[in-house]
Amino acid sequence: MSAAIPVVPQILVVDDSSFNRLLLKRRLAELGYPEPAMATNGVEALAAIAAQPFDVVLLDLEMPELDGIGVLERLHGQGNAPPVIVISAQTEMSGVIRCIELGAEDYLPKSFDPPLLRARLQAVLEKKRLRDLAAERLQALEAELESARRAQLSLVPGDFAAISRGRVTVAAHMEPAREVGGDLYDMQWIGPRHLMFVVADVAGKGASAGLTMARSLGLIRAGVQMAASRGEIPDPADLMALANGDLAANNPEMTFVTAALAILDAETGEGRICVAGHEPALRLSAAGVTVMDGFKIQPPLGIMEDLPYASAPFALAPGEAMLLLSDGVTEAHDPDKALFGKERVLAALGREADPAAAIKALLREVAGFVRGAPPADDVTVLAVRYAG
Repeated sequence: MSAAIPVVPQILVVDDSSFNRLLLKRRLAELGYPEPAMATNGVEALAAIAAQPFDVVLLDLEMPELDGIGVLERLHGQGNAPPVIVISAQTEMSGVIRCIELGAEDYLPKSFDPPLLRARLQAVLEKKRLRDLAAERLQALEAELESARRAQLSLVPGDFAAISRGRVTVAAHMEPAREVGGDLYDMQWIGPRHLMFVVADVAGKGASAGLTMARSLGLIRAGVQMAASRGEIPDPADLMALANGDLAANNPEMTFVTAALAILDAETGEGRICVAGHEPALRLSAAGVTVMDGFKIQPPLGIMEDLPYASAPFALAPGEAMLLLSDGVTEAHDPDKALFGKERVLAALGREADPAAAIKALLREVAGFVRGAPPADDVTVLAVRYAG
């Protein structure tokens, strides 16, 4: 992929003086440049720029109908605007300065000295080549990151109707703050009646966090599969310890992962949960939403090998649901940097116990609160309902 100076650069000359246009045409021909396109005022110049791309524009400062400053004001902020060299008399330096402020690359005295004209054109065309090359590389990088984003999102379950089974209904949502994020969730049946579900959050964002996210997801799934192959229902604490051991053993950057992992008996609504430095679980019911207590908050994964983890029992009554979320929800901020916070989470969920409806209501409130502010962190929400 390359973006060299065009073999035949497209040049536009904008000047109301026919003498100046003719002189520039001759000077350019003497320097080996092709015949330029011509415009007699700013209005014609803007029409020409809209009709075709130019590699450089030689723009007179003083013209009828629309002068050089007016042209630059129209072009200012346009990502695809061509570079401009202002044509100026030495007495017009205040206007030249204003043109530079509006984005003009350089200026050229109206003497049109051939060596100076050559130097100005070569410098501007070289800068344009470098900008075009950077834009192409950025476009390629963005395409790669978008591909990585799609690949990451494909790692987590998306067919919630297929995962929902018997008395259990599930739903989840994950939105990386960047192209690649560090949040994860997973749901996996262990035998016919036990559902493992987890939400985790890797410290940091971007590609490094995304790789740790995929690694963490793989470790948890491997632990579940090993237990299932032995016909066992694992303790959430054992799955956490397994993941922690591998993450901490090779972690020179001290990247840690917070997680909340639960295993639910779909026949009884009972289960066990292990929380490692993560947001507490919430209980959703027709009576309202409450924070589930009695769970010890333990160290995040990846900090130190051989950390002991413990799980705690929980029980969902018929019609109740458990909701797990990442701190990208509570720490979402509005344009004034105010945080969404835990109280708004509880208020947004209200008395809604249906997983999909609860998540939709929460995300709607978050979106209304941030009012278009860039996301501060990845957002992940998962809910599991026991029908009884």
